Amino acid sequence: MGIAREGWPYIAVLLCVGALLAAMGFAVAGGVLAFLGLFCLYFFRDPERVIPEGANLVLSPADGKVVGVAEGADGPIGPGATQLSIFLSIFDVHVNRAPIGGRIERVEYHAGEFLPAFDDKASMRNEQNTVVVRDGEVRVAFKQIAGLIARRIVFKKRLDDAVLRGERVGLIKFGSRVDVFLPAGSRLRVKRGDRVAGGSSVLAELP
Repeated sequence: MGIAREGWPYIAVLLCVGALLAAMGFAVAGGVLAFLGLFCLYFFRDPERVIPEGANLVLSPADGKVVGVAEGADGPIGPGATQLSIFLSIFDVHVNRAPIGGRIERVEYHAGEFLPAFDDKASMRNEQNTVVVRDGEVRVAFKQIAGLIARRIVFKKRLDDAVLRGERVGLIKFGSRVDVFLPAGSRLRVKRGDRVAGGSSVLAELP
């Protein structure tokens, strides 16, 4: 299993400092840092995923639990969209993937608060990065939203870049949330309470 490159600085520093402290006789402090380093190794894991085939499928951009489904929502693709909210705990994979293939039509970052990611207010008030992917006349958007612990959103693509469905596009460091906006008429394949996996779980079928 791969490790996201953004995690290596945390892993290396914690393990090296932990080993140094242990060698100096500070076994407890060294052990704590080593444990945190191993946890970061687990947290930043980046497993391969089998991408489902089907041009009209919208894939989950993140691992986690569906905590909200709202019909007729206003958002980055206009009124009438369906909004799905996915909560990522610190035990979920935090690598984000593109929900559809196409081109990056919009990237908009907003600084903000750090409310708990399961709070509905987080969608509006927390630090977030909004991305719109367009394929012909179809537009799907997702928001990378920081949580109570998360303090860093990573997005690797730029405006007008091409992207493949299920391709790795970013990362949210530590507990967080991702909101997905689907065009009106999309047929949902998940419901509130379902667990989803980024790049392999189908959220919906496009109209």
